[in-house]
Amino acid sequence: MSDCGIRPTAQRVRIASLLLCEPQHLSAEQILANLRQSGARVSKATVYNTLNLFAAHGLIRQLSVDGTRAWFDSNVDAHYHFHDLASGALIDVPVPDVEFSRLPPPPPGTEVDGIDLVIRLRKKAS
Repeated sequence: MSDCGIRPTAQRVRIASLLLCEPQHLSAEQILANLRQSGARVSKATVYNTLNLFAAHGLIRQLSVDGTRAWFDSNVDAHYHFHDLASGALIDVPVPDVEFSRLPPPPPGTEVDGIDLVIRLRKKAS
């Protein structure tokens, strides 16, 4: 954390330990609930501020999947996502598994910085 210019407070270290222990997608609410369940005294504002700080420094990626909440992804490598509508789970999709045959040209004076793709999943009808 210090290598990224982030001062490692006790709360930031706990949040980083939880989120960065494995590749995963968690909401701020899930992180807050997990921390409180383990006995940590941490405010919702501290969790959000820490997650936004981590995202700004490239430690995690913030995702907007369905417009209802932000997800925080510990995998910062380029990839896309499946979104299971029933469970809310996000599943990584490797970049080579997706092909785009054509993209529209960006507006004048701009360039493409990245592509976010969310493939929504539902159970097949019987």
